Amino acid sequence: MISLLKFFRWLFQKLAAAVLMVVLALAAYGLWLFLRDNVDFDLHRHEVVRALTGERTHVHEAIVDVDKRLESIALKISAEKEKIRQTEKVIAKLKALESMWDRLIGNPAQQAANAAQRTKMEAMHAETVVKVADLRVQYDRTTWERDGLEVALGRLEKQIVKVEQQRSKVTHYVMEAWERTRWWLAGALALYFFGPTLGMGFMYYGIAPTIVRGRPVRLTPSLEAMPIVAPSRVSLEVGLAEDERLWIRERFLQASDEGLLKKTRFLLDWRIPFTCLASGLVEMIEMRTGKEAGPQRVTLSNQANPHIELSLITLPENSSLVLRPSFLAGVAIAGGKRVRIRRRWQLFRWQSWVTLQFRFFEFVGPARLVVAGSRGVRAEVLGGDGSGRVAARRTNQDATIGFTPNLDYRPVRAETFWSYYRGMNPLFDDLFAGRGLFLCQEISGEGEAGQVRRFWAGLWSNLLKVFGL
Repeated sequence: MISLLKFFRWLFQKLAAAVLMVVLALAAYGLWLFLRDNVDFDLHRHEVVRALTGERTHVHEAIVDVDKRLESIALKISAEKEKIRQTEKVIAKLKALESMWDRLIGNPAQQAANAAQRTKMEAMHAETVVKVADLRVQYDRTTWERDGLEVALGRLEKQIVKVEQQRSKVTHYVMEAWERTRWWLAGALALYFFGPTLGMGFMYYGIAPTIVRGRPVRLTPSLEAMPIVAPSRVSLEVGLAEDERLWIRERFLQASDEGLLKKTRFLLDWRIPFTCLASGLVEMIEMRTGKEAGPQRVTLSNQANPHIELSLITLPENSSLVLRPSFLAGVAIAGGKRVRIRRRWQLFRWQSWVTLQFRFFEFVGPARLVVAGSRGVRAEVLGGDGSGRVAARRTNQDATIGFTPNLDYRPVRAETFWSYYRGMNPLFDDLFAGRGLFLCQEISGEGEAGQVRRFWAGLWSNLLKVFGL
């Protein structure tokens, strides 16, 4: 029952949108016609009526002329038929005068004259029959011409009545816009109702199978040390040693020890200012321990969204993690070092064009990263099973947070068309293969399809992904 109600609600929304499209299109085109004409409406209407009346007069005259021709042809047919009857009578009389006795003892000269007269009458009869057939064809064609003129006259009469009754400019221009654009509107509505389905079917069954055959992305051949991922929590406590600094987004700071020195960090890394601005890594709080203050503690949690959980990821020396900066909540670095971020561009790969992610950010250890994820952050560890086969695992593309650069990364087509069509899953999932780990949200931050894949949200999300954010 709930599914049926959702369907009717979807259908009502579609129909309402279609009606709105038609109304706006007719209004816009009608306004354009009005502005283009730039004439007095009543004067224009009278001129149209006058022109149509003139055409009606010409059609009336043509009908009268056709009637005269039909009458003349009918008289000719009657005269020719009478001629046929007369020749048939003469031929019958001449046949009656012929007999065996007349041939033997009759007048030969009279017989020759009768035979010549009969031959002449028979030729005249045949000629008249052909002429009558031609006149009938001509009569039929003239009748068809009259029928066509009557149809044209009826159409003109309707147009004259319609124009004479038309008193509103709005009605006039709307109807004219409808007459000129109805087939275009029909095509636009067909595209609106069936275009998305056809387009998604073409993408799923036509484009996606070809795209996924490309070579996967591997940013690093091997990795000496793997990141250490702590379990995610709603509230996370981070300890800072005497030589450590922590940069944290302001909304994630819940509590801190008094011995910490704080100041504002306008950008996480001044080498990538636009990336920091786009991903929210601005106006961060920098905290470090004071002299002789000893180790300090900081408690982190998302103050605005209780569904966000935090995980602490430790990157040892010679370890790194490819991460989307938009999921980064904070960074802890030892000493006076700066955050080491490698930018990896991948412009000439099918996978980059499919996922719209042309740049990857690789955070290099030693460092500690605080990562935020919806309902938690899960680490998927890939390793061998002893058989020599390469481990592989797919995940929802919207849930992917990051991965170790030694993994093979590529997009794969969504498992079912129905989930893609309903918007529950993007067209491509992320597939990771090799020995390493990748991070993902427990629940995709965008939620289920119908509520999230809205135009502007998708546009902004894809724009961020282009720059690896």
